[in-house]
Amino acid sequence: MSKNLALLAFAATVVLTGVSMAHGPSSPAGEAGARGRVTRTVQVQMVERGGRMLFEPAEITINRGDTVRFVVKNGGVIDHEMVIDTPEGNQRHKAAMERNPDMEHADPNAVRVEPAKSGQIIWRFTNSGTFEFACLIPGHYQAGMHGRIIVR
Repeated sequence: MSKNLALLAFAATVVLTGVSMAHGPSSPAGEAGARGRVTRTVQVQMVERGGRMLFEPAEITINRGDTVRFVVKNGGVIDHEMVIDTPEGNQRHKAAMERNPDMEHADPNAVRVEPAKSGQIIWRFTNSGTFEFACLIPGHYQAGMHGRIIVR
């Protein structure tokens, strides 16, 4: 399949499924944060243990208005990602990735991390509620790789 045809197929998938891969300036979960406005840093570990794939911690509480730097470290032996969204948004994104497992994206609410490496997300939480962070690489969510962000 040519590169142009593959890109066209991906664009059609996004349009038809209603998936927004690049959250514009904001989403229900918040918006891209500015490095100079970080109010808190949260360390997140990606681990593989006993046939499960997990984030540690699995639940994070944030105050509305906080700009958080998530430092995400992959302690596993395969690639993982962390995507911040609503549970519904992550389910739509997960379905799109199951249809296109080689999908690559560079969104402000997500980071993909190779084994023994680290990455970061800087995110500003503009709304209260319960949101989700998840690894949406096919099979990883089902193996337990998701958690909650409670914004109060």
